[in-house]
Amino acid sequence: MPDTDETPRAGGLSDAIFRLGGTALALLRTRLELATVEFEEERERATELLVLVLSGVLLALFALLFASIFVIAYFWEAYRLWAIAGVTLFYVALAALTFMRLQQRRRDKPTAFSATLAELGLDVASLRREQ
Repeated sequence: MPDTDETPRAGGLSDAIFRLGGTALALLRTRLELATVEFEEERERATELLVLVLSGVLLALFALLFASIFVIAYFWEAYRLWAIAGVTLFYVALAALTFMRLQQRRRDKPTAFSATLAELGLDVASLRREQ
């Protein structure tokens, strides 16, 4: 039987389209996996920030409570104002350090999904060069 145009050839247009589709799906899967990893990292970062905020608030409340109790119980008769100031400043310093760390973490955090967006940008640039 002679070879006609109706018989599919190996390496023809349909094979190229099939391979292109497979490559596109593999690329999409890789990008989705990267986005998933970045989402997990962002969730962990948010959890850490919440813990820092709650710790700072808790330390500030302890500063008020313990400063009041200690000063009233121990220094009622003499130097009560100096004792109140000292204990209060100690806990205020701890709370300030916690909030400074929180501010630093918020300021230094990377943009969400930055690696995914960068990879998609490279993909777009690569596709534009091939056209």
